[in-house]
Amino acid sequence: MSDTYDLNAGPDPAALAASAPETESVAAENPVYAVGIGPGNLEYLTPRGERAIRDADVLVGFETVVEFVREKTNADVLACGYRDEGETLATFADRVADGETGTAVLMGDPNHSGYQFVGKVQAAVEPPVRVIPGISSLQVAASRARTPMEETVFVTLHRSGDITPGLRRLRDEVGDRHLLVLPRPYDWMPEDVAAELLDAGASPSLGALVLERLTHDDEEVTTTTLGRLQTLAKESEGETSPFSDLSILAVRSS
Repeated sequence: MSDTYDLNAGPDPAALAASAPETESVAAENPVYAVGIGPGNLEYLTPRGERAIRDADVLVGFETVVEFVREKTNADVLACGYRDEGETLATFADRVADGETGTAVLMGDPNHSGYQFVGKVQAAVEPPVRVIPGISSLQVAASRARTPMEETVFVTLHRSGDITPGLRRLRDEVGDRHLLVLPRPYDWMPEDVAAELLDAGASPSLGALVLERLTHDDEEVTTTTLGRLQTLAKESEGETSPFSDLSILAVRSS
C-alpha cells in the first residue's frame, strides 16, 4: 500500500525514485512501467510507450493524463487526483500483486519533473518499476527557443515541497547559461520567476520566451525580455497571471 507523503517532513518520493539505478533485468517478470506520454499531443507518444499502454491490464495516472491515452488501451483505467492518489495507487498495487500487468502514465517524460509520482508508484508496488521516457514539452521548448540542452540549465518548480534550491540555481546561472524553467501554478509563474532573476541582478534586456500549451492547436509563444515580463506582472489584474498554467519559461544567456 502506498505511503502518505508529507513533503515538508519527508521523505520526498522523488528521492526514492532516484535513489538507485535500475539494476534488475529489463526482462524481469511482470514489471510495472512508468510511461511518459508526451506533451498531450498523441503524435508525440513514442511507439514503445504506446505498446506498454496498450498491453496493460490496469492503467493508473492523474485524470488529466489518462484522458489523453484512453483510446490507446483496453486496460481498466484507475484515474486519480491529489486527494485520492494514495488510495488509487493502493488499488493499483493490489491488482499488480494479483498478477495483472500494470502501467503508470505521466505527462511528458518522467525524467523531467515526474519523479515524485514515479517514487509513489515504486513505493506502492512489489515488481520493479521500469521508466519509459517520453517526449517532454521541455524538449519542444528547447527546440522553439533554440537553447541546446548542453548549454542550458533546467529547473522545475512544478513540484510540491521546497523549491528554494531550484530558485538559487536559477539566480546563480542567469546570464551565464540558457535557462529552461517549469513554473509552478499559480504562485511561481513566469513573471514571478522573472522578478526573482531581476532581483538577483540579471539584466532586464535578457531575452525571454514564455511557451504555452506546446504542440497543441492553441500553442502560443510570447517573445519578450525579463524586464518586460516583470512589467506584464504589474499590469495583470490582481493575482491573475497573464499566462497559462501549461507554460515554460526560457531565458537566453545573451
